[in-house]
Amino acid sequence: MADPKGFLSQRERELPPRRPVPVRIMDWREVYDAQDPAQLQRQAGRCMDCGIPFCHEGCPLGNLIPEWNDLVWRDDWDEAIERLHATNNFPEFTGRLCPAPCEASCVLGINQPAVTIKQVEVSIVDEAFARGTVRPQPPDRLSGHTVAVIGSGPAGLAAAQQLTRAGHTVAVFERADRIGGLLRYGIPEFKMEKGVLDRRLEQMAAEGTRFRPGTDVGGSGEGALSGGQLVDRYDAVVLAIGATVPRDLPVPGRDLEGVMQAMDYLPPANRAALGEEAAGLVSAEGKDVVIIGGGDTGADCLGTATRQGARSVTQLEIMPRPGEERPAAQPWPTYPMLYRVTSAHEENGERVYAVSTNELVDDGAGAVAALRLEEVQMVDGRFTPVAGSQREIPAQLVLLAMGFTGPQQAGLVEQLGVELDDRGNVRRDDDYMSSRPGVFVAGDAGRGQSLIVWAIAEGRACAAGVDTFLTGSSSLPVPIPPTARPLTV
Repeated sequence: MADPKGFLSQRERELPPRRPVPVRIMDWREVYDAQDPAQLQRQAGRCMDCGIPFCHEGCPLGNLIPEWNDLVWRDDWDEAIERLHATNNFPEFTGRLCPAPCEASCVLGINQPAVTIKQVEVSIVDEAFARGTVRPQPPDRLSGHTVAVIGSGPAGLAAAQQLTRAGHTVAVFERADRIGGLLRYGIPEFKMEKGVLDRRLEQMAAEGTRFRPGTDVGGSGEGALSGGQLVDRYDAVVLAIGATVPRDLPVPGRDLEGVMQAMDYLPPANRAALGEEAAGLVSAEGKDVVIIGGGDTGADCLGTATRQGARSVTQLEIMPRPGEERPAAQPWPTYPMLYRVTSAHEENGERVYAVSTNELVDDGAGAVAALRLEEVQMVDGRFTPVAGSQREIPAQLVLLAMGFTGPQQAGLVEQLGVELDDRGNVRRDDDYMSSRPGVFVAGDAGRGQSLIVWAIAEGRACAAGVDTFLTGSSSLPVPIPPTARPLTV
């Protein structure tokens, strides 16, 4: 195990410092400075090597957390990355973007601050890339089978890498002009610099995965590929198209200029931050910005609007403000709803809880000028307005970040004729295959909107199903069944 007395002698939880707010909001670089290696090793040494490591259960990938904590504490970085890659294709993504359910289920977290699992994870993989120990792993021989993966987010990339390494010829199709899905243009640079994505894509290309950006599979534009053409050309198809249909806000004034979905705002802003052409760019500079939705996408909008020079930013959430301690109804080792302060919240803005938007106010020229809201409280399981709580706040830009309802059905899904479940997701069996033989589903398209760690786990498990379909058996790991759910009460 790691330091046998580490959790007793080193009781404090230490993370790398964030760059000063006045400095970091002037650029788009990641917000964290490098951590002192000795400090990181002390934190890894706090791992208790529990007889039953509940962190394994908290992580959908089943990461071997105590093992690589011990290896980091012993300064064995080469073996640490081997154990980390054994269960996770992309720890540099999860180490930056996952909310770390593993830490919520850390046994030490029962009565002390949990081990800094996520920081140890990302440090292992960044150190491995720096040392040159992350190398391509091409297959020894090809199977002769071909697979098309539609969508290049974390689920699609995980499935593609696993299947390529199993010897299949894999092509990844992406309708955007560059590979990466939401990792490319949905995640702001200050959360994950795109060089982190590009270095992994270089490894995958060297292994033999073929990338086909700028191809709208199921669309009708130039260079589009229909569902029928897809299944005719490939022996198997993996749908990793995500849950991209946004939840809307049906209130008066929704159609006013300046009211838009978060995922119409973020990609052009991210392109501009990268120095690329950004068609449809909307800047928050000099504006009062209101973000409706209190989740990670809302925080991404907040950090982006701050860097664009917004005059003010207000983030609204219909749920009441969470507490700072684990609720009694969400006991360890479940993932608790807590009041969390992201780097974006630390930089700017006001967070308003337990409010509902009633109307978006016209400025007289067809653009939004203000937002009318009222406080709500939960009564008999329903949000009920609080009498006399109505008020108006100025807003020249309103961003809707209220989550997603499911995958896009028009186009590819309809062309393939696959069945949907009662939530509008693509139905799949225990091997991740849809109702159409040879067509598989991984990630949010089948699960619904979820976390990056679930997407990677599903991509890995789906690859095993595809491999079995093509060859009759598979040695690829299956971290989770498609019916698996987060660890909750």
